[in-house]
Amino acid sequence: MIRLLHTADWHLGQKLQGWSREVEHARVLDRLVAIAAERQVDALILAGDVFDTINVPHETERLYYETLGRLRRALPDLTIVVTAGNHDPAGRIDAPGPIVSALGIHTIGTVARRDGAIDLDRHLIPLRSATGAVAAHVLAIPHLGPASLPPIETGEEIPGSPVVRAVTAFHAEAVAAARARIGAAPLILTGHLTIAGGLESEGAERRILIGGEHAIPATLFPADVAYVALGHLHKPQGIGRETVRYSGSLMPLSATERGYDHGVTIVEIDAAGTRIEHVPIERPVPFLRIPARGGLAPAAIEAELQSLGLDPALPITERPFLHLGIRLDGPAPTLKADLDRIASAFPVRLVGHGIERPEREADDAPATDLAIDLADRDPLDLFRLAFDKAHPGIAPNERHLAAFAAALDAVLDPDRQGA
Repeated sequence: MIRLLHTADWHLGQKLQGWSREVEHARVLDRLVAIAAERQVDALILAGDVFDTINVPHETERLYYETLGRLRRALPDLTIVVTAGNHDPAGRIDAPGPIVSALGIHTIGTVARRDGAIDLDRHLIPLRSATGAVAAHVLAIPHLGPASLPPIETGEEIPGSPVVRAVTAFHAEAVAAARARIGAAPLILTGHLTIAGGLESEGAERRILIGGEHAIPATLFPADVAYVALGHLHKPQGIGRETVRYSGSLMPLSATERGYDHGVTIVEIDAAGTRIEHVPIERPVPFLRIPARGGLAPAAIEAELQSLGLDPALPITERPFLHLGIRLDGPAPTLKADLDRIASAFPVRLVGHGIERPEREADDAPATDLAIDLADRDPLDLFRLAFDKAHPGIAPNERHLAAFAAALDAVLDPDRQGA
């Protein structure tokens, strides 16, 4: 039997609306190390998005390496597998590999090939049980950018998505090569991508758009794989079957995630099969929404905050995050400034607001009454709304979506263009 801890989406270095998360990250990582030690796991898989940005501050990178060191000191025989996500600097994930692999830490930032084939000496990692015997293998696959995918023919006469075909072809090649080497032994896959059917959150998960594609079918993973350790979606969830799973992030990374049960996944694999357990991690600081549902008039917010009785001596890094629901009956040109002023008088960290307006008859509602908090909306949804307004009754086709995806990617992530 082998026991592993699956985690993902640490997003070290993240700032939420400018607020530092450093203290929170330190606390959830303390708990992760404690869980690994308490459960005496044989391996730990970190399935991407170690960091929140490709430009990693040195203190953030130090926290990452300190955590790996603490894990190894707590569990000297622990095997650690780290793969890069779409937020990560893939080269910096790769770089320490030649040194840390001697310590049982395997860092996979990019796809390595030898003579055109996937380099299994790098990507196929044996996992040893408490007895010292090899009990399973991890096929470590990082986030797949365009350069990692095999060339796929495109054209109107070829059915289906070229991106789905390329990702499917890559996985088929990788799994076939792994099976040729290890036979029917337990195989674990990693992945950092969106699988169709997964529940996404708004505001923190950057949509991975390659050629206009977004989600890959769950049929990507063969049924005989013992476990698939996924990253990218922040809500803990199984996809299709419990053995294909997102561990979720360690804490909320946006206000929309305040209802998630964040934590890690403990996986046990033996001859009888695979068993899954979600282990929650306590939230380092509260995420508040006022009111809990619906909206309040701006004038009522101050009294509501006063009623919470929060300690004004709380350090800034320990103050609750606050998302406000605002109900408006008319124009409010100074709303944001007013909310910032009100919140600044209390020991809270304001991270956003949503707007509700009373329902009106469609014919009586002026266009300005369509209140949209752009920060809380998916850009693709906004594109579809704009397209429908410009071309009533006509849906955007794949070429329109691909062009928008390319433009959005260039705006959101210019440093990764051409990577």
